[in-house]
Amino acid sequence: MDFVSVRIITGDVARLVAFYERATGVAAQWATEDFAELRTASAALAIGSTRTVPLFAPGSARPAENHSVILEFLVDDVDSVYENLTAFVEDFVNEPTTMPWGNRALLFRDPDGNLVNFFTPVTPSAIEKFGR
Repeated sequence: MDFVSVRIITGDVARLVAFYERATGVAAQWATEDFAELRTASAALAIGSTRTVPLFAPGSARPAENHSVILEFLVDDVDSVYENLTAFVEDFVNEPTTMPWGNRALLFRDPDGNLVNFFTPVTPSAIEKFGR
């Protein structure tokens, strides 16, 4: 089995796609006006409209209600990324901080309130774990 993507359901696909394109530097691939993906070498972030929810099961997902999942992105230099994000991210949970497990991490919220973590491994064991 391979993990391939995470999907965010939102009431405003264009706004959320634009945010993630700017934050990650990855251009979205649009399938329809209700669905787009930002693909990296290891996985994809899919963003779908609330209009897609009934295709699975009506009421099974609600936008802007996540309080338990953190989307994580491995970046080359979290401190530099932080400087770029300050121009448009409105809700930083913390500034770049070195965590006990060896990653320098930055936590913020996207426009729908989802938690996003950009991190860079900085200790030898974390660097080894992520191949950097």
